[in-house]
Amino acid sequence: MKNQPKNFKSISELHKAMGQPKPAHPLISILNYGEAVFDPKDFENGIILDFYKISFKTHFSGKLRYGHGFYDFEEGGMSFVSPGQILKMQDEEADYSGMSLNIHPDFIRPYTLNSNIKKYGFFSYSASEALYLSENEKETILGIFANIQNELKERIDNFSQDVLISQIELLLNYSNRFYNRQFITRKAVNNDVLSKLEIVLEDYFNSEKSLENGLPTVQFLADELGLSARYLSDLLRNLSGQNTQQFIHDKLIEKAKEYITNGSLSISEIAFKLGFEHPQSFNKLFKKKTNLSPVAFQELFYKN
Repeated sequence: MKNQPKNFKSISELHKAMGQPKPAHPLISILNYGEAVFDPKDFENGIILDFYKISFKTHFSGKLRYGHGFYDFEEGGMSFVSPGQILKMQDEEADYSGMSLNIHPDFIRPYTLNSNIKKYGFFSYSASEALYLSENEKETILGIFANIQNELKERIDNFSQDVLISQIELLLNYSNRFYNRQFITRKAVNNDVLSKLEIVLEDYFNSEKSLENGLPTVQFLADELGLSARYLSDLLRNLSGQNTQQFIHDKLIEKAKEYITNGSLSISEIAFKLGFEHPQSFNKLFKKKTNLSPVAFQELFYKN
């Protein structure tokens, strides 16, 4: 259909579209961007891949559209795309160097990696939340890409799939480690996100959006901060040990205590004001978090 993203169901189709020979293995390949030959106009409506793509870009000029945002790879970095996600070039003059590892789900299906890959949250990050690598980290990633490339070029035999799976797992585990390092080294920036999150939640309750829209959701907060929901939760977990849902619940309880101690609202009114459809749900969460029912907390406060 017109204006629809181009859907690549196989890795071979992607190679052909990029002016490259067929991959040595139909279910896994490394595509070198520097050797690709294609007209960006052919993909002006974006592309959808039916396979995983792990990109390592050493340099990029121009912008890549990913979901609702744009990512500038000027300094290079890694990004992780799951099957079904949309990628789109914004700048027809864009130019970048690097490579991508393309992995069809069928390649990993017989292995535990098929279920474990879902545990790597960065496949749900947006492109603006890419992994930026130190020089030593770049060497590590390039070494794994080289091992995979050599295996595909020289040793396709009965052991190849096992060897390649182990290299993919190694790549993902290192990426996990490097992302964790990035959360730590960018702590000042992340603390700023935390401050903004608290402001968004405070405004949500004070403007009584909760009365209109119900409880604030993880996706709502992520959208307000310009982040993906998974990245926000991982960021918060590294900063506070809580995911976004737990953070929301803690802020709900703080606000509930404020309303209770104010004394102008009944427990049911507080529940509705916070966005709960049923007071019972509010009572259950409050007791879970405080070991006291809202009424017991109210009595305890006024007793003191």
